[in-house]
Amino acid sequence: MSANTRVTVWNEYRHERKDAEVAKVYPEGIHRALQSGLAAFGFDVATATLDEPEHGLTEIALDRTDVLVWWGHMAHEEVDDGIVARVQRRVLEGMGLIVLHSGHYSKIFRKLMGTTCGLKWREADEKERLWIVKPSHPIAAGLPEFIELDKEEMYGEHFDIPDPDELVLVSWFEGGEVFRSGVTYARGQGKIFYFRPGHETYPTYYKEPILKVIANAIRWAASERGAAPFYGNAQPLESISLKT
Repeated sequence: MSANTRVTVWNEYRHERKDAEVAKVYPEGIHRALQSGLAAFGFDVATATLDEPEHGLTEIALDRTDVLVWWGHMAHEEVDDGIVARVQRRVLEGMGLIVLHSGHYSKIFRKLMGTTCGLKWREADEKERLWIVKPSHPIAAGLPEFIELDKEEMYGEHFDIPDPDELVLVSWFEGGEVFRSGVTYARGQGKIFYFRPGHETYPTYYKEPILKVIANAIRWAASERGAAPFYGNAQPLESISLKT
């Protein structure tokens, strides 16, 4: 399945061009680091960034995308509402969506969740331990009991999201906070996964366990759907011929 799965990694690509500290960690951008890391799992990976025409998310680009990976932080409000509606439509039609780190405040995630998606944070060099709390889930395949990151930004509860369909990972931080750091949703025919780690000043997206979580989530989000629903004016059931 991986070799046929078409992934687009979307990134603002602003921090890397404005902040020397971030540029040292991701000299070609977070999107390029993710593209390289995810290509190693056999995916067909393209990229798109905020300052491209239509933010790189043209109808053609989205039509060739099975799973969209989204990273944003400092320019959420610059994303055009028409492009947000376009992405939402594709998710409802069945495109997978993986939202990373500060993408929780993106227009597309808030639109799909219907809440503020607010949380508390602290920028400090804190240890994060991500516990796998649903080891039977496909996103947890091949992972250890927990993933430890020596340095990350803290996110803490309360996280203002709808109750997840599935809770896969929970984070603990040195400061004592916990956070629902890996959650899934279904919207229409689309599958959504939010994954917490990935502050721009840390090399989180070069770490194999983190990339494996994202790769597992891509496979899960791209997997086959169930029955295709029909919407609209329906015939009486007795007049429908059911073929076996």
